[in-house]
Amino acid sequence: MLGTILLLLAALTKPVCPSPPGVTSRRAEALKRLLEVFGMEDPPPPPAHFKQPPQYMVDLFNTVANADGVTKNPDILEGNTVRSFLDKTHSEKMQFLFILSSVAKNEKILTAELHLFRLWPRATDGPKRHHFCQVSVYQVLAQSEPDAPGGKKLLAARLVSLQDSGWEVFAITQAVRDWMEDESSNQGLLVAIQDLSGSPLDPPPLQFASSRDHHESKKPMLVLFTDDGRRGASLPAAGFPDLQPPILPPKPSGPRSTRSLDRLQPCQRHPLSVDFEEIGWSGWIISPRGYNAYHCKGSCPFPLGENMRPTNHATVQSIINALKLSEGVSSPCCVPDKLYSINLLYFDDDENVVLKQYDDMVAGSCGCH
Repeated sequence: MLGTILLLLAALTKPVCPSPPGVTSRRAEALKRLLEVFGMEDPPPPPAHFKQPPQYMVDLFNTVANADGVTKNPDILEGNTVRSFLDKTHSEKMQFLFILSSVAKNEKILTAELHLFRLWPRATDGPKRHHFCQVSVYQVLAQSEPDAPGGKKLLAARLVSLQDSGWEVFAITQAVRDWMEDESSNQGLLVAIQDLSGSPLDPPPLQFASSRDHHESKKPMLVLFTDDGRRGASLPAAGFPDLQPPILPPKPSGPRSTRSLDRLQPCQRHPLSVDFEEIGWSGWIISPRGYNAYHCKGSCPFPLGENMRPTNHATVQSIINALKLSEGVSSPCCVPDKLYSINLLYFDDDENVVLKQYDDMVAGSCGCH
């Protein structure tokens, strides 16, 4: 996968002058292939107006990845995709509807969560009668009569304090799996505020932020954790990878060409910048603005030292090549021998915010193979 990027980046620089038709078509083909690497057919359009991504998604990205998007803890996400959806009802009632049409049919639903922001309780006259209430989340089965028998199904319930505010998260995985199997069954969710015996409280002493009158950062949200089955040949090692640029030895002086100097350099890692703004993707990618993919370059001369991290096969191949024991056997190649994943935080076609992890995108180290 990394090799694909290396072959394409030369075609991605924006031309200063009009390009011949062949160059333009080659650039278009290169960008199309790069989209395939990121699992997309077309780039999502930028949001029609400025949108602030949910803080939860920004915080999750910063927990999973460093500033360049490189995964710093591969064990945080169970799958490789996290999607956020905002409520589409825009109603003051505690009914919510989330449109999941952007979720691919091949994505495995792992966990689904309803995130609701609990507001500070209203001031009431007289002594407070309750310190806790029960919050119940239902899957709506009959939109016209959700309170009729069989009109809803309980998904989650918990006691909630009336003394403070903050986010409440409810597991609604089974409802989302039902909706993915039959899109027409998505009639939304209903949240009820009840006393400790399960009876409705009217007026409710507890209020959640709605999608209509409250700040963007507090709007109801469905967070969906999935896995699309895309996996690379190797996975990152545990712990945060050391991705600092290597210290390169001084190049010998003299009239030799750059190409010949490259052949004299031992196999090592070199920077390779991928700039999403230069490619034309900065309108829909939130983070990172780009990343360092690195690439491997240099010679694998006989005898191969341990610093070149050779495989046993490469060592034997270098011996055969050096002794000319067989015709047509070249010296080993300098290639990545450790690859790391990166994470993108971006807006999809429906302006939902998605966090997606892509394997084998950064050369962590190089060796002779």
